[in-house]
Amino acid sequence: MAKLLSCVLGPRLYKIYRERDSERAPSGVPETPTSVTAPPSSSWDTYYQPRALEKHADSILALASVFWSISYYSSPFAFFYLYRKGYLSLSKVVPFSHYAGTLLLLLAGVACLRGIGRWTNPQYRQFITILEATHRNQSAENKRQLANYNFDFKSWPVDFHWKEPSSRKESGGGPSCQGVALLRPEPLHRGTADTLLNRVKKLPCQITSYLVAHTLGRRMLYPGSVYLLQKALMPVLLQGQARLVEECNGRRAKLLACDGNEIDTMFVDRRETSEPQGQKLVICCEGNAGFYEVGCISTPLEAGYSVLGWNHPGFAGSTGVPFPQNEANAMDVVVQFAIYRLGFQPQDIIIYAWSIGGFTGGLVTRTVRQHLNLNNAEQLCRYQGPVLLIRRTKDEIITTTVPEDIMSNRGNDLLLKLLQYRYPCVMAEEGLQVVRQWLEASSQLEEAASIFSRWEVEEDWCLSVLRSYQAERGPDFPWSVGEDMNADGRQQLALFLAQKHLHNFEATHCTPLPAQNFQMPWHL
Repeated sequence: MAKLLSCVLGPRLYKIYRERDSERAPSGVPETPTSVTAPPSSSWDTYYQPRALEKHADSILALASVFWSISYYSSPFAFFYLYRKGYLSLSKVVPFSHYAGTLLLLLAGVACLRGIGRWTNPQYRQFITILEATHRNQSAENKRQLANYNFDFKSWPVDFHWKEPSSRKESGGGPSCQGVALLRPEPLHRGTADTLLNRVKKLPCQITSYLVAHTLGRRMLYPGSVYLLQKALMPVLLQGQARLVEECNGRRAKLLACDGNEIDTMFVDRRETSEPQGQKLVICCEGNAGFYEVGCISTPLEAGYSVLGWNHPGFAGSTGVPFPQNEANAMDVVVQFAIYRLGFQPQDIIIYAWSIGGFTGGLVTRTVRQHLNLNNAEQLCRYQGPVLLIRRTKDEIITTTVPEDIMSNRGNDLLLKLLQYRYPCVMAEEGLQVVRQWLEASSQLEEAASIFSRWEVEEDWCLSVLRSYQAERGPDFPWSVGEDMNADGRQQLALFLAQKHLHNFEATHCTPLPAQNFQMPWHL
């Protein structure tokens, strides 16, 4: 009966991976008392084959889940309609609650039938035995066997905790339970402080902004967190996970962030290959509708790097909602996992991020700034390491006019703010003007024809100036290099630095970056 109950309450099993020879336990190694011996992979197909009872019951429950999701999203309109029609009176709500209770009992019966179907299936019984053994004892052997299954990630045991002693002891305590510190809005200047009357006037807009941000706004900014979209993409995501596990020897792990969110990650280790770039780890941060299963992780993989992909909170196997604070907490635990569990040094870790989307409009502007502001430029300026921006010259998402208008690409503003912070003297009026002219070119031919025909950039001279300054003053930004330089020198340095910090890629927003375009950032 205990096994039957486990089958009723157990997670949905999607796929059984082909077991690789490299993952099998070496002969002669004794198993732990709670470990379970899995049958050879040749005995079963890689796709899990549910029995008819489980299959049909699963279909009914999946359909009920979709209807519940649709009802959830449409509930404000439904309540308004029912209120206008007078259906929210007590005399009509009571019979409706009876119907709802009957429906819940029927669905509970369907779940029990599904459990019986699972109980009669030796594949599922083997899986649930391994899962229970892993929850009791997370030995290497149990976790290796569990990694051969793809199932509902909610039931996956936690592999790394944000406050593990090894990481928090060395990092000085790390973030608090409230989360990682984020950049906050600049304080108001003297004379601009809000009076009580102004605060009262702004209160309706602030309430509206909060409601929009926590309902429609969050789903607009991160459409990948919408359940219906995830449901539609489920077959594609399962195929992507199978490719990473079976072809790339990927290892899935669940990380627990400081806010309680569980982060779904996939790690591909290339350190044992002969390629030197395998010693570096690329952490891939997907876009607002991207998942590591089918996202930008493919580019560094093709280039031969070790790769760590993760899903935003609320995306696929990750829990929570993708608000800025939750995003920062998730990124913190991912980096801690890379350093303290996977063993990569900070100087060998590369962050590869794709997109984030953009919004226009009055109320949306207020909402995004107050509740969904990621402060991309400000966060980037706090980073002291090397940076390379990839500007897509036909991007239709982050341009504010049309894709052909290259100067409306928001990547331009990111580059200008970064250079103005790091090299304020170089990016004075003359330097800023020539970089803006350089940004108008969308290809190398246009750059050569428009800019470099007028300004001959001597790379050796620029490098010598920058290296001399670094040797005298140190590497910390901002630099005062260029303060005693004439206009021509500042313009040369500005163009040189712009070329090193931004590369053009002739493609639209969702075109994957080819491996040959995945380059390390420039540094002295």
